[in-house]
Amino acid sequence: MKHSTKITSKGITGSGLPTDYKKAVAEYIWNGFDAKASEIRINFKSNVFGYLDEFSIIDNGEGIDMSTLSDTFGKFMVSRKMNSYSNTGFVKGKKGKGRYSFSLFADRAIWDTFYKAEGNVLNYKITINKETAEDYYTDDTIIANAESTGTKVSFYDIDGIVDDQLESEEFKSFLSNEFGWFLYLNNEHNFNIYINDERLEFETVIADSELIEDIIDDVAFKIVFLRWEHKIGDKYYFYFLNSEMKEQYRKHTSFNNKPIDFHHSIYIQSKYFDDFQISKNENQEVIQGKNQGHSTFKTLLANLNSLVEEKQKLFIKYEKANSLIDKFNKENILPSFKESKYEQYRKKDLENVIKELYIIQPKIFQNLKKEQSKTVVGFLNLLLDSEQREHVLDIVENVVKLSDEERKELADTLKKSELKHITELVKFLKNRFEIVEIIKALVYELNTFTNEREHIQKIIEENYWLFGEQYHMVSADKNFEVAVNNYLAFMEENNNTKPAFERLDKTEKKKRPDIFVCRKFDKIGVDADEVIEENIIVELKRPNVVIGKTQFSQIEDYLNFISNEPKFNSQLRSWKFILVGHKVDDFIKGYYTNQKEKNKRFLIQSINNYEIYAMTWDDIFRIFEIRHNHLIKKLEFKSSIIDELKARGIRISKELSNELTASALKIAQ
Repeated sequence: MKHSTKITSKGITGSGLPTDYKKAVAEYIWNGFDAKASEIRINFKSNVFGYLDEFSIIDNGEGIDMSTLSDTFGKFMVSRKMNSYSNTGFVKGKKGKGRYSFSLFADRAIWDTFYKAEGNVLNYKITINKETAEDYYTDDTIIANAESTGTKVSFYDIDGIVDDQLESEEFKSFLSNEFGWFLYLNNEHNFNIYINDERLEFETVIADSELIEDIIDDVAFKIVFLRWEHKIGDKYYFYFLNSEMKEQYRKHTSFNNKPIDFHHSIYIQSKYFDDFQISKNENQEVIQGKNQGHSTFKTLLANLNSLVEEKQKLFIKYEKANSLIDKFNKENILPSFKESKYEQYRKKDLENVIKELYIIQPKIFQNLKKEQSKTVVGFLNLLLDSEQREHVLDIVENVVKLSDEERKELADTLKKSELKHITELVKFLKNRFEIVEIIKALVYELNTFTNEREHIQKIIEENYWLFGEQYHMVSADKNFEVAVNNYLAFMEENNNTKPAFERLDKTEKKKRPDIFVCRKFDKIGVDADEVIEENIIVELKRPNVVIGKTQFSQIEDYLNFISNEPKFNSQLRSWKFILVGHKVDDFIKGYYTNQKEKNKRFLIQSINNYEIYAMTWDDIFRIFEIRHNHLIKKLEFKSSIIDELKARGIRISKELSNELTASALKIAQ
């Protein structure tokens, strides 16, 4: 039977139908869900050339009732669904034109539909041809030999779509973005979309989700928070749904203007919205009924805003803040810090404050040019390392206006950050102080039981900061062959290469320097930038050994080996050889006098870029105390571990030397 929509085919094609195959297919999927389907199946078959021989979309919905056909297919730009669900955003076919979307890729569409009426499942077909779209044709209704309802729309003479498009990741991604939220909300009802029997994995577009139950004024609310991997719309909304999952009202969240890729939607379902009335005056509370001015709704909205605010902070903290720090490091926006632990604490403090600022107010670091970012970060660093941390607030407010709440939050963050910074620094200094006290006990009180290899050597291996902060351990108590290869491996690692192990044919290769550390840094030369490699070799002696001619000869042998090794003797490498012992004899004191004009304390020999130093353990300890004396006095650390042990009745023995060494190694971890 022929029916007419009283509009021309030209009028239909010019009415704003989809111009993209993905959107056209989506129209039919939404039609299925609008018909209360829980399952949509997209089926197709193609020939060897990829052209579609068969293409259909099947749903298990209620079907199309023949008695209402004149109100659906018979009226263009008017839909029965529009009349039934006037406020629901879930119903997509509000204007009844989605059924004509096939004209984008096919010449004909046939709906084979099953619906229930008078206790039976009835079946008939509807046909629309592209060339005469103003007309549609129906078969006679028959009683079907089936128990379930649903509709299958099949497309014929297909020429605007091929199998590659329906199998593509682009198509699947589009469907996931379009229907992901709807499928997620109906997950407990097992809603799904299939493409040739393969389930659409819509979950891939959801980056974060949470289901929350809230009770306000004895009314239960089911709240679903979703954060999307990618932007799926122009705005972010709260969606308020009634007990039948119909959208009664939607409202922008307060996070639409924050350019931080925080793509989110919040769906709130409750019977509270069954009789919800939308009012233009949101501040006026109704006595009978509910609207946006109702006290329960206002409390709900406040809770929702708090939820989204907390979610945004977590997102920035764990997803965006680290990326911001990585970007600042990569683009050299952060100031340079030395490799010492203290300098790294300062760097960590700065990074933490930047992260917290970004969490509180992302606009602080948004849309800044590189030089502007460097200026802001530079000022932050200067203030954090001074007594003026509170002035960070002034710097920030010159960049972006803070609310009273944000200002208070930032002030609290700076106080917490300062406390954490101080706590870490105190722990850092306390550990070093205890290690120095242990070494003092070993070289003074336990010198009879202490030796360089079992005790001193092990401790200095883990605490070579005593000779400089920013060094890399090359080797400890290893022969020169191993040391050479470790050294070259470290240097080449900075150039992303790893040299093969090299054998040395010199007999001196078996000599074993106690500590060999190095560092690499840039130095501005006269004509060009130079890369300087600074190296230190330390020779540790037993606590009761006096440094004299014998020890000096040993360190000279090291110097000769280094200077004669081709891989070591570049003029861009500097070398320091340090002898450490109980005290120095007159022979060494004479060398001090000879090198006095160089104005370098402890220097006993200097040849080109090679220097030899002789130091006592007391020299090492005094240098540490001078560097940290002002803090050590203020913090009032307890000294003299030996006195404490004696007071506890612990005997002075080799076992005690072993125990103190183990304790120092544990502290250094």
